[in-house]
Amino acid sequence: MTMRRIVMACGVALALAVASVTLDHSAEASVSLTPAQQGWIHKIESSLAATKSFQARFEQVTEQDGTSTGTVVLERPGRMRFSYDPPSPLLLVANDGKVVFQDRSIGQITTIPLDHTPLGLLLRPDPRFSGDVSILGYEQHGSEIQLRVTRTDNPGEGEMTLFFSTHPLSLKGWTVLDAQGHRTAVHFSNVQTGVTIPEASFILPKDED
Repeated sequence: MTMRRIVMACGVALALAVASVTLDHSAEASVSLTPAQQGWIHKIESSLAATKSFQARFEQVTEQDGTSTGTVVLERPGRMRFSYDPPSPLLLVANDGKVVFQDRSIGQITTIPLDHTPLGLLLRPDPRFSGDVSILGYEQHGSEIQLRVTRTDNPGEGEMTLFFSTHPLSLKGWTVLDAQGHRTAVHFSNVQTGVTIPEASFILPKDED
């Protein structure tokens, strides 16, 4: 299974070295932020760190595959599950430092390191938009903040735009632009925080015998 397939399936994994075409970020650098914008960044970091558990419905839109829906649950640090509604055969689970993607239609499992995906940023115990993460863009329109980020040491892997509501401050979704220029958007609704999530939700899929 290709990394592109994972990107289309879950909207969270950036294309890595397997991509044959990369984006040109040579002219881009971390954006300069005003003190007020820096203040919002710190609030976002604190809000993400304080969100120990999370459950929501999601809608995913890809340019080639259209729209799919499902349920996402998160438990910090390091655990997340995307369950796609039928008839989709897809499942993605992050746990134990790995992201495991299952396509039941072909009985195939793909495993990649959590730190090689945007989920690595979102599931850290102490999320920070600095150091190994660079901010490429910051926009605020009314009650929404758009934060465009990439991996500092390899921006050619792709980028991710995170969408936050400011009242209350919460993650609304994201758009991933992979190394081949394909976009995948994920939007959350019916968000609940501080929920109890069954331990079994984060059991990693295994190859079927």
